[in-house]
Amino acid sequence: MKTIIAAALVSIFSLTAYSQNIDTRKKIEVHGTAEAEVTPDILYIGMSLKEYFKDSANKKKVEIEELERQLQTAVLAAGIPQENFTINNISSYTTWWEKKKSPEFLARKQYRIKVTDLSKFNQIMSAVDPKGIEYSNIESYDYSKIETLKRDLKIKALQAAKDKATYLITSIGGSLGSPLDIQEINNEYYPQPIYRANTMMKTEAMDSAPMPDIDFKKIKLTYQMRAVFEIK
Repeated sequence: MKTIIAAALVSIFSLTAYSQNIDTRKKIEVHGTAEAEVTPDILYIGMSLKEYFKDSANKKKVEIEELERQLQTAVLAAGIPQENFTINNISSYTTWWEKKKSPEFLARKQYRIKVTDLSKFNQIMSAVDPKGIEYSNIESYDYSKIETLKRDLKIKALQAAKDKATYLITSIGGSLGSPLDIQEINNEYYPQPIYRANTMMKTEAMDSAPMPDIDFKKIKLTYQMRAVFEIK
């Protein structure tokens, strides 16, 4: 009998504790959105240099080292920091003996240059032997103040959520309380690449025709915030 009474008391205590843990506050859940479009101000440009022969007998070769020196000098002259000039890939000899064995092999090197002014790239291109430039292209782009922009959009999205909750609650005679929960919703940003097939730079007869105008797509960012507010 005592066991039954003790079990009953434990059950009553458990139910009481459970009821005390139930959140009985009135709430409203809303979503806010903020958008922005900006013009890219950072360009990532790819360039490939390739050795070539000056003569029809394939005896006088312009070496990749000479072409690379021209490119490095041009990059520095354009005021581009060394860390913004990197090697992407090398298609060359594995050993010096292989080079001696195949003197007609033409080495290639691919580079990546980060620029904030397209005219600087035009300056670089004009300083490099055009016959040694296999191709150049804009690989991708970015925006220098992207982190500040993302932060501002999150704030605006949250403010939009609060405004929505406020006019919905006040429309039925209530008032908005403190936020109980705030979450971001799938807010990711990926700079879009510009493929070489669509934006091939001119590498032949560069001094006889201007560089083409490039119409960059705007970077569009959309941020969403989920917020739960207490209703007073």
